[in-house]
Amino acid sequence: MTLALCGYSATFMRYAMAVTPVNYLLFGCHFVNFGAQATQGYRYLNYWKYVARASPGHVSAQVHADTCLSSFGGKELKEKATQEASHIADQAKAAAHKVEGKAKEVANKVTSS
Repeated sequence: MTLALCGYSATFMRYAMAVTPVNYLLFGCHFVNFGAQATQGYRYLNYWKYVARASPGHVSAQVHADTCLSSFGGKELKEKATQEASHIADQAKAAAHKVEGKAKEVANKVTSS
């Protein structure tokens, strides 16, 4: 999009100078737009071609998330949540086993009657 807007602005800067009388307002607007788009293009290329790939400080989102977790005690919270989830899962298995036993008792009573 930046390249398209640069081309558009350059075309209309030329058009603004070609008409009679010369349209300085149109030229000025497109000159400013061309400059802004060229700056954006430069910033994009500078970041993705030079900074992001060459910088050892450019870290992945997972590394950043792990850093945030360790900064705010997240590892301890994660371990506690995992332990609690495991405890709840064990309780659910025990309850399911108990219900299964009761269901077998009821089934035996129904079939023996």
